[in-house]
Amino acid sequence: MKPLATGDPLRLGPYRVLGILGEGGMGKVYVGQDGAGSLAAVKVLRPELTHDTNLAQRFVREAQAAQAVRSNGVANVLGAWTEGGRPWIATEFLAGLTLDQAIDTYGPLDEPALRALATALARTLADIHAAGFIHRDLKPPNIVLTSAGPRVIDFGIARPEHGLTLTMTGQVPVTPGYGAPEQVLGRRVTPSADVFSLGAVLAYAASGRRAYEGSHVAAVQYEVVHGEPRLDGMAPHVQALILPCLAKDPAVRPAPPQIVQAMAAPKGADRVWRRGPVADAIREREAEARRLPTPVTTEAAPSVPRRRLLTGLAAGGVVLVGGGCSAAWWFGSRAGSTKTKSGPFDIPPAVRMPVQKLDPHGIKDPINNDVQPTPLWEVHGEADAYSQTLLPIGDVIVYGVATGGIAGFDITSGKRRWSAPHLRTKSGYLSLSDRLVIGVDDEGVLRTFVPSTGEPKWTCPASEASALLAADNDAVYCVTKDHRLRSVNRADGRIRWTAAVPTKFRGNLLAPAVVGQGRLVISAVDGTVLVVHTSDGSTAWTRLDQDEDLTVSPAVYGGMVYINGKSMDARRLSDGTRIWNTKLDDWQTDGYKWGPAAVYADAVYTNAGDSTRSLDTASGNVLWEAFQNANHGSPVVRQGRGVWTFGSTTNGYGPQLLINAVRASDGKGSRSYTVPEPDYARLAAAGNRVFVMYDSSVIALSTF
Repeated sequence: MKPLATGDPLRLGPYRVLGILGEGGMGKVYVGQDGAGSLAAVKVLRPELTHDTNLAQRFVREAQAAQAVRSNGVANVLGAWTEGGRPWIATEFLAGLTLDQAIDTYGPLDEPALRALATALARTLADIHAAGFIHRDLKPPNIVLTSAGPRVIDFGIARPEHGLTLTMTGQVPVTPGYGAPEQVLGRRVTPSADVFSLGAVLAYAASGRRAYEGSHVAAVQYEVVHGEPRLDGMAPHVQALILPCLAKDPAVRPAPPQIVQAMAAPKGADRVWRRGPVADAIREREAEARRLPTPVTTEAAPSVPRRRLLTGLAAGGVVLVGGGCSAAWWFGSRAGSTKTKSGPFDIPPAVRMPVQKLDPHGIKDPINNDVQPTPLWEVHGEADAYSQTLLPIGDVIVYGVATGGIAGFDITSGKRRWSAPHLRTKSGYLSLSDRLVIGVDDEGVLRTFVPSTGEPKWTCPASEASALLAADNDAVYCVTKDHRLRSVNRADGRIRWTAAVPTKFRGNLLAPAVVGQGRLVISAVDGTVLVVHTSDGSTAWTRLDQDEDLTVSPAVYGGMVYINGKSMDARRLSDGTRIWNTKLDDWQTDGYKWGPAAVYADAVYTNAGDSTRSLDTASGNVLWEAFQNANHGSPVVRQGRGVWTFGSTTNGYGPQLLINAVRASDGKGSRSYTVPEPDYARLAAAGNRVFVMYDSSVIALSTF
């Protein structure tokens, strides 16, 4: 929860406004507390938009739609005011995980859970349609999993069954990949449009991948209208259940009652929301929400005395609201509050990263007639050349320093803010949701610090860590001094589990690793890969078919893991099933390997030979190739509109390191910056800046 800013209301109807949950283009969602101490999520139209008749009417429609639907599957409306002043809608809190958060953390649903989800959502859609409305924006972020089952939120673009789908600006308010073809085309829609969206949601829940994908929004929408859904990885009978919902013709899609009948959820399937890891996470967040209401005074912000509440929320707990926004609860002090001593688990909110203005022109070199990025600042002689990484967090960038340990440097000026000299740089350091930085000292103790100030926070003395691997919302993962895997709980700094490493991998694991959807992916020195369950450290799957002369750097995105090497290998994260595999057969790259990959929703960027390439995430096909003297083993980052990597060249001063960039969209518009070739270099990017460490120097460059 963010503190109130100038211009924010102090009261909305019966609700005292405590803070900000989230905001978007049309309005904000506040935390409100009524006279009985009950909390609500209060959505308010921005004051500058209240005089826009069309937007005000859309806001009124949202209130009417949400109030008209009587269903256990939607967030209940507690009150609304749409006449004059600042219109607002108050809805109940829903504590739990959104569907996309659950799939991202714990992987695709098994078949019983999928059938339970489909049945619950279909019944809710039937209730919405019975009230005379069409939701029009059913998607994973608008589905909250609670202990009582899935709940549908956000009626922001819901409308009666009559009426076009167009907004007042003529834009189609459809989430790419989830809106029906008729919505994409701006045609009149019927309740069957929600059925199409349900089909796309179920495809995602069953596989962890979207049914319709593309390199950009228009490509996704084209696939929705003209292409076939991608349902690979599902059992044929599950595909047969989902496909009818995704029919192009609205008339042939099943009605919600037919979906309930076809899905035939097994008896007791609804217990999926009360048992298992997803249910445990839901239960924890609901308990935290119940403890939130506290007496409010004018002297101090609401206090939360229980450490478990604070730390659980600091570890990624989310409270979701009927207005369609979700936000982590930040427990910082409000203006005028009484200051108290800060404990090891009193974690301040993440500091927003200052964003650098894009530099479309750069600096033109009159001799070579090429364009260079603009240097923003440079630090000489302070960096430890063997720092594991450059780590931008909030308003600082953290890296190892030559005098020992790590330090935080101002991201806008490069000036040192703080240092932690007792940490072992070679053991690594990680960001914990941008709220803490964690490292390891000489004794193997995990230590955390506030990134902006360096203030020490919690430690885990029993961690016996030799190297940090990765961190997710729940835990930090490390390798111990005796070569075991260990998980440490972020909520209380205690060890969750310790697991033996399989014999083949013992003593050979490399850091850092990557983590996602309940899987920890670790590469080994011989190019093999070990994947373990984050719940207990047991082996999920391995990949052993790799050249022994090359280490690999796996990358995780959207339920997939991409592994470079003699081929670029895309596998399903949950079980290791190969989705595609792209080999190098170009004579110009003979003998080379694919370099480390940077993966985004629309493309995989990597180096091969002396070129940078963009691959389609769905097929592995090459989208473009840019020849720029690239180092094939160099990392690749995307920032601004460009893709950045390292290359090599020579001039009258000897070997040089090139920091190269091309447009991410087509691989053109090259620009580069040159420094003397170092023995060691690192690359990172954030906030429209690119950071380069070369030997003991660090430079920040503008992006375009």
